[in-house]
Amino acid sequence: MRKYLKPDSVIFPLPVLVLGTYDKDGKPNAMTAAWGGIYDTNQVFVCLSSNHKTSENIRFNSVFSVSFATKDTVEIADYYGIKSGYDEDKILVSKVKVDRCAKINAPYFEEFPAHLECKVRSFKEENATCYIVADILAIYADENVLNKDGKIAISKLQPIAYNPSEHTYNLVKEKVGDAFKCGLRIK
Repeated sequence: MRKYLKPDSVIFPLPVLVLGTYDKDGKPNAMTAAWGGIYDTNQVFVCLSSNHKTSENIRFNSVFSVSFATKDTVEIADYYGIKSGYDEDKILVSKVKVDRCAKINAPYFEEFPAHLECKVRSFKEENATCYIVADILAIYADENVLNKDGKIAISKLQPIAYNPSEHTYNLVKEKVGDAFKCGLRIK
């Protein structure tokens, strides 16, 4: 028998995304976004509170990087989500290595093995929330997380997902079927 649960923000899995931005003075900042993902082909979306330092930076620059939090970066990613860039220099405290993106004016962080470079397509503010859709201009990944075909291998990347129901991070890695193929066995 199923039990009724009140409506809540429960979709699984939620990617743990680290957004990289520069402020108006060129100082790098990082923030973990809980609400984000693919919006359309070659586009991402993120929903951020409008009072975040990252929201201010995206308003100013219209670009940002998106790094995938992993098993090895879970503590850094969690820290970026619980501390504000207005209160402390999260980059300095976390001691990550910052590099400049190749195609946009945004930072990415060496500790995270893959990142997207994104340019804002739409930025809408409503009820103290920023709804951002951005075009993916480039994808970069460390060679050690690529498969033999040069694609990102989830088993090598070891991304984590946020479980909003239990407030935990969970490893995403085990293959259970081949997309667009395994369902063909049903007749």
